[in-house]
Order: sequence, then C-alpha cells, then structure tokens
Amino acid sequence: MRVHIDQEKCCGAGSCVLSAPEVFDQREEDGIVVLLDAEPPADLHDAVHEAAAICPASAISVEQVEPSEQAERV
Repeated sequence: MRVHIDQEKCCGAGSCVLSAPEVFDQREEDGIVVLLDAEPPADLHDAVHEAAAICPASAISVEQVEPSEQAERV
C-alpha cells in the first residue's frame, strides 16, 4: 500500500488522525494533514482505508502496491 495526500484539498477535519494516528498527523498552525508513513505496514491498512473513506475533502488516496514493487524500493 502507498498512501498519497493532497494538502491543497485538506480542510483540517482531523478524522484521518483519529483513524490512523501512526500514519497521519496535522500541522499545528492550520490543521492540514501531514503524512507520517507513505507505506504503512499491513496491520494499519484497514485504518488507512477508513481514513481515506471518511475524509470529508477526499484528500487521501490509497494505491495498492505489488509485493515485488515494495521489495525493489527497500
């Protein structure tokens, strides 16, 4: 899994941080999303999918990455 965020779309609702605090944070000055882990471990995938689904601004997208492609990046 590879996570992408669009800070231009983000409205600072913070629902992503509540769903997956290991993956998302917010900037203190304006609440805009900050991506902490673009390729989170498998045990966080459900939480990341939930965060993307409930984001009111649709600022989070998730890309499925083949295991062989992940191995090449390591």
